[in-house]
Amino acid sequence: MKKCFSILAAVLVTLAAVSCGGDRSQILKVYNWSDYIDESAIPEFEQWYEARTGEKITVVYQTFDINETMLSKIEKGHEDYDVVCPSDYIIERMLNNGLLLPLDFASIPDSLNYIANNKSPYIQGIFRDINPDIDANDYSVAYMWGTTGLIYNPKYVTDEEVSSWGVIANPKFKDQILIKDAPRDVYGPVLIYLKQKELQEGSVTLQELMYDSSDASIAAVETFLKGAKDNVLGWEADFGKDQMTKERGVISLNWSGDAVWAIEEAADVDVELRYVVPEEGSTVWFDGWVIPKYAKNVKAATWFINFMCRPDIAIRNMDETGYVSANGAWEVVASQIDEDLDPIDLTYFFGPDADSVRVDPVLYPDKAVIDRCALEHDWGQDTDKLLAMWSRVKGDNASGFTYIILIVAVLAVILVAWLSARRKRSRRRRR
Repeated sequence: MKKCFSILAAVLVTLAAVSCGGDRSQILKVYNWSDYIDESAIPEFEQWYEARTGEKITVVYQTFDINETMLSKIEKGHEDYDVVCPSDYIIERMLNNGLLLPLDFASIPDSLNYIANNKSPYIQGIFRDINPDIDANDYSVAYMWGTTGLIYNPKYVTDEEVSSWGVIANPKFKDQILIKDAPRDVYGPVLIYLKQKELQEGSVTLQELMYDSSDASIAAVETFLKGAKDNVLGWEADFGKDQMTKERGVISLNWSGDAVWAIEEAADVDVELRYVVPEEGSTVWFDGWVIPKYAKNVKAATWFINFMCRPDIAIRNMDETGYVSANGAWEVVASQIDEDLDPIDLTYFFGPDADSVRVDPVLYPDKAVIDRCALEHDWGQDTDKLLAMWSRVKGDNASGFTYIILIVAVLAVILVAWLSARRKRSRRRRR
């Protein structure tokens, strides 16, 4: 119903703009993931913007479920969205293809500039790694971030077993492992696992592996995954975490944000789940705000992104979505402190004063974990090779049981979506 109202609002505002000769100075078009914001912040922004600039603004808020859908509308349809929130590899692709406008936060008064005042050194460094020739910090602002790892049930799986990605191929877990249907997020960790010798010898770095789309590496990952196919309970888009809470799977290759949800939901039914980034290393991901090339209201878009970085708004968005804000303000991490937890080192993210912060390590990994993680990258034209490999791997495992699981999953997703709407803990598909 909420989506229908959003679409209706978009149509009405667009018709209003046309009737006024296409004037978009008072309209801001935002395109974001489903269930990925505290929507009460939108009218609050409209009021804040008018109070600070003296100009009225109406936000047309629309959502998408797949990165490529959003990208196609901008790249091929030249849609005039003012603000969008793509994932890391799509930001890289848009940057490389000249589809982003530079961000001019100098136009915002210093006292209101939440971007400049709340940057995380870690996120800044990651953005500089996106393109060695263009600093992505000048074109995008991180919104949420996390790691890729393993959710597991300690009743059936030991900490030692999940300390390595090799557990995916352990015959002990036949038909008990859920794999995220996200080739990019599976390929990276598996390749890191397979290249441990080279990494330890120093002949290759983690970051270099994230660019490795060679036929040899793709074949090696494919062989490993096919060798583990008997263990795969299902390739899942969004039902893996729910299956884990019901103990229908014992291991799930998943994102840290979904792990938080699964751990909390499982605790409500007396099921213990844990999350780990295996010792070999893994990948980090993020989503970020950008202004596309065909935007019509750059000023309001700039102020909107800035508003999303205000610490209290960042905290509200975290609470609403369950994901972790990329905001480097101390107020944000302070809102997550739990004195019952062990202290961890977050100096990489929040600076030297954050050497022993008591927060959930699933949300904010310890520096020792982050040191063995790397950012995924866009493969450009080689992406087709990755998708072809993924199709072959899944095709070899399309058993009747998998189809039954998929049917059950669809029904489960419908039920979970309804419950999640009530609990305000919905999730979205990143890839």
